[in-house]
Amino acid sequence: MTDFETVVVETDVLILGGGMAACGAAVEAAYWGKKEGLKVTLVDKAAMDRSGAVAMGLSAINQYVGLKDGQNTMKDYVDYVRNDLMGITREDLVANIARHVDSSVHLFEKWGLPIWKDKDGGYVHEGRWQLMINGESYKIIVAEAAKNALGTDNIYERVFITGPLLDGDRCSGAVGFSTRENKFYVFKAKATLASMGGAVGVFKPRSSGEGAGRAWYPPFNSGASAYFTLKAGAEMTCQEVRFIPVRFKDAYGPVGAWFLLFKSRATNSLGENYMETRRPELENWAPYGKVKPVPANLRNWLMMLDVMEGKGPIYMRTEEAIAKLAEAYKDDPKGYKKKMKELENEAWEDFLDMTISQAMLWAATNTQPEEKSSEIAAAEPYFIGSHSGASGAWVSGPKDIAPDEYFWGYDNMTTVKGLFAAGDASGASSHKFSSGSHAEGRIAGKAICKFVKENNTACAYDEGAIEEAKKAALKPLSQYADNQHLSSQADINPAYIQPKMFMMRLQKMMDEYAGGVTAQFTTSKANLEKCLELLGMLKEDSANLGAKDLHDLMRAWENTHRMYQAEAHVRSILFREETRWPGYYFRSDMPKMDDANWKCFVNCTMDPKSEEWTMKKVDVKTVF
Repeated sequence: MTDFETVVVETDVLILGGGMAACGAAVEAAYWGKKEGLKVTLVDKAAMDRSGAVAMGLSAINQYVGLKDGQNTMKDYVDYVRNDLMGITREDLVANIARHVDSSVHLFEKWGLPIWKDKDGGYVHEGRWQLMINGESYKIIVAEAAKNALGTDNIYERVFITGPLLDGDRCSGAVGFSTRENKFYVFKAKATLASMGGAVGVFKPRSSGEGAGRAWYPPFNSGASAYFTLKAGAEMTCQEVRFIPVRFKDAYGPVGAWFLLFKSRATNSLGENYMETRRPELENWAPYGKVKPVPANLRNWLMMLDVMEGKGPIYMRTEEAIAKLAEAYKDDPKGYKKKMKELENEAWEDFLDMTISQAMLWAATNTQPEEKSSEIAAAEPYFIGSHSGASGAWVSGPKDIAPDEYFWGYDNMTTVKGLFAAGDASGASSHKFSSGSHAEGRIAGKAICKFVKENNTACAYDEGAIEEAKKAALKPLSQYADNQHLSSQADINPAYIQPKMFMMRLQKMMDEYAGGVTAQFTTSKANLEKCLELLGMLKEDSANLGAKDLHDLMRAWENTHRMYQAEAHVRSILFREETRWPGYYFRSDMPKMDDANWKCFVNCTMDPKSEEWTMKKVDVKTVF
């Protein structure tokens, strides 16, 4: 498009994203960059104040190890993560985050985040690793620190990154477009950090109609990290490990506080506690079925078995939990009334801090948690490297912990020179959540400055290739403008497909063939091969996406990113010939876990030019 201005920004360190990992990287890279005279630039698709998975707020910090207090050790946390991921985890990466995460939490408190305190002034724990917070403004507080560190002149908001720039085997920056102005950006950098989040919307959501945008993970996170690292030629890992959270039904309200703080039970419609009645099933997934806490996917699985047997709906027994907590005050009418009010307030605050829509649903359905139960259900699958999933790029571990096979010079650098990843963009290091993502961003922020200091040479740029990238980025606009006259209805046209129709087509094939909600999260070799066939056709049609304006252009590219995440997932789940994570997905043709052959990482690489895929096994190394 000739009316789009090309804006060239030259920098040393380029941070892509605005969530918790990016904010952590910004604070750290600004500090080390200043020491070395390096320019640090951050680019965010949204606005940093409300960008990323913590955008709406949070009711708890889910990773706090308590190393200084001697509450836990790094090994304790590594053991917990390894068990929850059924033995498949990069222990070096998990440990590296665990030893730094507490300092991030202390920074949050210093910056103004209210963390709950007990009568002795200690933190109030939701569970062993979780701290309760008043977190409606969590992201704003963390973003403010990042913006202060970088300076607003070095921050570009509302810019959508469409792909990487490459100088041979080195990542040399990124290109993208403004979602507000007719500007195409070329960011030239000596090193780049991908921290643009995970992906939602790859599978058809449970919600429909006006609620289709309601999801547990933010709907604006659409696979940008996976696409960027894949198109740079980086090796990826755990692309088969999708995450399916169990949440309050329809509005995706959090269940952690109810299980851990309120000590609530979940039961089926018959009043049976599936964690007790289905306990023998855990023997089929030994040794991981025998650990405590029971891995998240197995807790899901036991619930799903009840649902498939027709014992649903599944209920969180909120009324039972509140009554039990208030029982100690039953002989003191005044104290009982006060305690009940306090518990009721905490129940609502849990949602108001992070999932306001759930509070609205409670109000709309006349639900008072102290009087009646609420439904819970498994959500659709998400791709996320920071929670109980593990998908992301294969990155270097720390020199003092990582085995030789897991270390190649700089913490959190991908297999592509000069390209780093953190947060949801880095794989095999789950359970870092918001605080651990911030800590990992700090780790990567320091490492990326070290890389530039030791590789401080200018990259070469092919201006012809940049012009082609601009043309490709803006093509949906011309595709729509040149062909809209061919039909009387804008969303039906022989020359283009609109983003929403494209997304629904992707979600339908993934839902039905790759184990979504409709298929009860079940798939097979035949289904996955059919899905790859349909994805191939979809990829052909992606060349004809049409966009009527900048917003549609962003939507078109979001769905292209989702499509590549989908393909990485289908290829990886097909390559792993077992069922290792029932409750996240179930291979009906290979219904058992096979530790002898598949206790390994499944890694994949896509050639950026030919887009041919290479799949391989990588050994799991025990560090602790």
